[in-house]
Amino acid sequence: MRRATGESGTVTAFVACFVTALLAVAGLVIDGGLVLAARRAAFDEAGAAARAGAQAIDVARLRQGSPAVLDAAEARRLALDHLAITGHRGTVEVSGDVVRVNVRVERELTILGLAGIGPMTVVADGAARAVQGVQRGGD
Repeated sequence: MRRATGESGTVTAFVACFVTALLAVAGLVIDGGLVLAARRAAFDEAGAAARAGAQAIDVARLRQGSPAVLDAAEARRLALDHLAITGHRGTVEVSGDVVRVNVRVERELTILGLAGIGPMTVVADGAARAVQGVQRGGD
């Protein structure tokens, strides 16, 4: 039986292309999931740090009958301390009774990183407001 000329290596090229495409799809699925998880964690940490900072109510002013106002330096310190404990970096802005936290998380890519793609930077924001008294849902 004679082989047809010009078809040598066709299967090898097909397999190489198929494996490359399969690895790219696996990289998108796995690394995409890891980036989404990092994004969720960044939003959770930004919100938690903002809530920690919102605990720094200026008690002296509150006792004088003023509405809940934050001690800006203490709120900033509490929020940054929370971020330091969790190992995240971010910035904190305090304005009146609101604490805003911005968190940046860098995530290395596992499979796509082998192709030189990445790392990915995820940015998340969180905010919390200091309130006086007990708050009910919707109030």
